Amino acid sequence: MYEGTTIFSQLMQHLPWHHFRRCVGRYRGDYKVKEFKCADHFRVMAFAQLTYRESLRDIEGCLRAVRGKLYHMGIRSSVSRNNLSNANERRDWRIYADFAQVLIPQARRLYAGEDFCVDLDATVYALDSTTIDLCLSVFPWARFRKRKGAVKLHALLNLSGSIPEFIHISDGRLHDVNVLDYLSPDPGAYYIMDRAYMDFERLYEIHTRKAFFVTRAQNNQALARRYSRPVDRATGIICDQTVVLTNFYPKQYYPEPLRRIRFHDPEDADARLVFLTNDFTLSAFSITQLYKARWRIELFFKWIKQHLRIKAFYGTSENAVKTQIWIAVCTYLLIAILKKRLQIELPLYTILQVLSLSLLEKIPINQAFQEWDYTNIDRIHHNQLLLFE
Repeated sequence: MYEGTTIFSQLMQHLPWHHFRRCVGRYRGDYKVKEFKCADHFRVMAFAQLTYRESLRDIEGCLRAVRGKLYHMGIRSSVSRNNLSNANERRDWRIYADFAQVLIPQARRLYAGEDFCVDLDATVYALDSTTIDLCLSVFPWARFRKRKGAVKLHALLNLSGSIPEFIHISDGRLHDVNVLDYLSPDPGAYYIMDRAYMDFERLYEIHTRKAFFVTRAQNNQALARRYSRPVDRATGIICDQTVVLTNFYPKQYYPEPLRRIRFHDPEDADARLVFLTNDFTLSAFSITQLYKARWRIELFFKWIKQHLRIKAFYGTSENAVKTQIWIAVCTYLLIAILKKRLQIELPLYTILQVLSLSLLEKIPINQAFQEWDYTNIDRIHHNQLLLFE
């Protein structure tokens, strides 16, 4: 019989705790804290994410029921609603945000060899945001509209492995295009965006950094055609043109030519899309495939909203909301790292479901993800003889 550590403890061993202690020291998270320090706070919140706890009372009741196992889970202090509430309200959320930035490069290295829909040596990113609705009377600091509250989660997703490279949490009033000011484009990389990020001054900054962008043109965009390239209409490409901006201010912001590609989706007769890019080397069909891959960031937002606790919050302050979101991001990255390190073939959703039921089991973590054939198990022979054969 295996008498080792719990699966939860084995899972936590995949985290670089020396980096976590540096993040805590940077913001003095454990200053004058005698018990329930930042490490315990992170473990408890990660446990709540993995087991789908609904509230602070739910977390407290669940962990009190297994009080004898807390030490073996790495939790060295008692867990109460008061401790959790105070930690969520007072611990600087930037501790967990910085720790997520430590986990991102580790996950990125593990997923660097993932296949992609277009054969490219460059890195491809998708930039988008999702809105998390909040009750304005409960979260008055998160004013979005007159009678509605919300926060926005902006993400730059590496499409090789669906690992977020950049995450920014803002109030609902921040326009998506302003997030481009926080980015530092990598030379040679591709940035896939929708029409919300159409700002030619910022797009020209990406161009001057020797990076590429692919976005959709707005319906009223004033463009003049310089010349056209031959296209294969059987692929859905209507035209592939070199264009320039004609309006005064956009032309001042982006003085260089652009590439316009009109595409008709053969699967949808009404879908006619117009793409703008500064890349003149890839084929027109490859550009459309790059934009199609942008849908992965929508799936990423859908996944974390469905399977992590970022729609119902344990606290009402801005610090508590951001703390919970960043720990949820760390949990997602931890599961992604675990999948690669242990070479688990199951999807992330299945891994999360298995962990939610087996965190307190004392078995090797690899064994929890093995596929057992329960129909061909040999009968166990006991010392007691059978009366009837």
